[in-house]
Amino acid sequence: MKIIATLAGLLAPVSAFATTGLVENNSGICLFMFFGYCALIVSLQFIPAILLFICMVKVIVSVVSESFVVQKN
Repeated sequence: MKIIATLAGLLAPVSAFATTGLVENNSGICLFMFFGYCALIVSLQFIPAILLFICMVKVIVSVVSESFVVQKN
């Protein structure tokens, strides 16, 4: 029984090295064009978000600066 367990322990890792390691990639150019188009859509959505953030900061700064203005008589 001890011999069988030893042989099983020695031969089990050998099967992990039996694979070829080659990966077939049959996705083609259409899939890469689709992913590129999706990346383009996502990246172009940053432009309005950045503009909106800049306008928001301008409004907040103007409101805060008006509250600290000393009124002249």
